[in-house]
Amino acid sequence: MIQYRLIVVFALSGLAGVGLSADMACRAEQPIRLYSLTETLTLALTHSPLVNGAEALLEEHQGRRVAAAAYANPTVSGMVGRGSIRDPRTGVAIAERTITLQQPLEWPGKREARQRAADAGVSGALAGLEETKVVLTAEVKTAFFQLLFAQQDAQLAGDNLTTVEDLVRLITARVETKESPKFELIKATVELQKAQKDLARAENAQLVARTNLNRVTGKALGESFSVQGEFEPIRSGLDLAALTEQALGRHPTIRRQEKAVEQAHFALERERAARIPNIAVIGQYHREAGDESVVAGLSVPVPLWYRQQGEIGTAMGMHHRAQAEQVRIQQELEQAVMQHFQAMRTAQRQIQVFEKGLLYQAKEALEIARFSFRNGAASLLEVIDAQRVHRQTLLEFAQAHADYSLALARLEQAVGGLP
Repeated sequence: MIQYRLIVVFALSGLAGVGLSADMACRAEQPIRLYSLTETLTLALTHSPLVNGAEALLEEHQGRRVAAAAYANPTVSGMVGRGSIRDPRTGVAIAERTITLQQPLEWPGKREARQRAADAGVSGALAGLEETKVVLTAEVKTAFFQLLFAQQDAQLAGDNLTTVEDLVRLITARVETKESPKFELIKATVELQKAQKDLARAENAQLVARTNLNRVTGKALGESFSVQGEFEPIRSGLDLAALTEQALGRHPTIRRQEKAVEQAHFALERERAARIPNIAVIGQYHREAGDESVVAGLSVPVPLWYRQQGEIGTAMGMHHRAQAEQVRIQQELEQAVMQHFQAMRTAQRQIQVFEKGLLYQAKEALEIARFSFRNGAASLLEVIDAQRVHRQTLLEFAQAHADYSLALARLEQAVGGLP
């Protein structure tokens, strides 16, 4: 009789020691901050380096647009020196000087193409900033719902451990009164160890999910935090064809790539216009001993041996590559919309299966098994099996809700925003 008490005491005391140390560690930490999904998204959009990088890229393209609109600066050069006429009869000696002013004049077609390419770059950077926010929103929602599921998993594991502890105490009392065989206490102790292992696994998964969410928000949540909220409710009225059309027509990734194609097109036009060389207007004032002059002229490069063939070929290749990338992005978006739409529908059907009776049946089976066990009509193994099935059913129900929320978040990213 004493050896069975020692088994139970050892198992429960080990659990109590773990709980005590964990409780002491929690007290030493800072208070846990609770975040909702809306608060988490706001912090992510404010502190994420992805958004900061996209804003910096926009600033870079705006600077390039300013540079593209600038006119070429003139060049002023001057020379001065002592000079005299080598004739002893005159004895003239002055400071000779030359001042030259040169103003480059750019061909209007090249300037216009450069400006339009810069404008397309700014528009593409704006679309890229919007794309970054869409991607970041999906990543935050994914990490948020993964942590929410991990918290529910840990809660279910903790509740299961409490139930198994109560069961072990009940079996211990029955063994002492010889109402149950001694082997049932060993089985209950093994089940207690499994419950402890499940709780440790769930807590580790919760820690990983919390770290991931803190990462995607730019470490704005701190070290001690938790999330609160519900999974996404079931949405109706979503049509695959309409969502695909919206993605191909308004997705920021599509618009960004369209601007990239446009920018490459104007870059090609600029290189073609560069075959006509720029000219420079030159004015010069010259004063020397016995002579003074004011002259004007033009400087015109002659494209005799080379006419931008290499630059035109390079720009043409970049234009074709941008067009091919646009087609690839369109095809990938179509595939992503269909994939995540079907994943959402699958998770929705699973939720309906649980709600239509599976949850109730698992709960009822557990209550019957517990009642029968208390009245001696069921074995411990039947109670353990019913308890395991009920917990697994609750976990799979939460997993189905998490899968639906994750699929909806990824579908929103693929579409560029749900209607």
